[in-house]
Amino acid sequence: MRIAGRCARRVTGRQPGLVVASHGRHFLVETPDGKRVICHPRGKRSEAVVGDRVQWLQSHDEGTIEKVEDRRNLFYRQDEVRTKSFAANLDLVLVLIAAEPEFSEHQLSRALIAAEAERIEPFIALNKSDLVEPFERAWGRLLPYQRMHYGVMPLSLRLSGDVDRVKLLNHLKGKTTLVLGPSGAGKSTLINLLVPGATVVTGEISQALNSGKHTTTSTTLYWVDAERQTALIDSPGFQEFGLHHIDPGKLPECMPDIRAHLGHCRFYNCTHLHEPGCGVIEAVGEGAEAITPSRYRIYKDLFAELSYPRY
Repeated sequence: MRIAGRCARRVTGRQPGLVVASHGRHFLVETPDGKRVICHPRGKRSEAVVGDRVQWLQSHDEGTIEKVEDRRNLFYRQDEVRTKSFAANLDLVLVLIAAEPEFSEHQLSRALIAAEAERIEPFIALNKSDLVEPFERAWGRLLPYQRMHYGVMPLSLRLSGDVDRVKLLNHLKGKTTLVLGPSGAGKSTLINLLVPGATVVTGEISQALNSGKHTTTSTTLYWVDAERQTALIDSPGFQEFGLHHIDPGKLPECMPDIRAHLGHCRFYNCTHLHEPGCGVIEAVGEGAEAITPSRYRIYKDLFAELSYPRY
């Protein structure tokens, strides 16, 4: 990895680049030839995120981001206080969960809904398949998501590294993928499996972006292949996944099992909470085409949360 140093020559004119790491108001921008330069946003706002294509201007050893190119999508969360942007221009959101510790279906649903809202393909990987009984329970909890046509892949990152690496690479090849997961799911193991030496790269980037201090960068893009066609983006923040950027009326469209039963309600403005003749409420049950009670509870909880006045 080449990060421009103090002796970099002065270059005039805007240059294209890709944001590959961020920490606060510090960004690492990669040029088409693979050089990496520390850049700062022009003005007080930090509008760029990892995955952005930008135009930047170099001066001495650093640069200024002058423009963020149009995005295909932006994956972010928004709670009552602030908005957290994860990454832009994604092909896939990989949600890594594990048989142990038991995953939160509420957290999983939030991540999937955020991906649906931006029309990004979501994919679920369930780690620790070697733990037979916990894995069977966890797999059973994911059956409704498989019926919703979400991809679900079993993994055993601790025991089947080479096999899992091939499986993952086949699915991720040629894509830019954001990896999300709760603590204990094995996210660091997965990234180091696909990107050997990722820990070293992270240390170099964090030192460069934070004035020599070794701290974890907020978000980092890793190239999986030498051709720079397949990328993984690692970002924290799975635990508190606010969805306040989504209108409650649009929530059913972001939940495939709810969406499948829209249009069968007596009232055109049905909230699917209490109205008579609601096709969604009538579909709640245990059948193959039904909305499971746990998913319907998640819908009601999120609708209430998103409907609550923020100010």
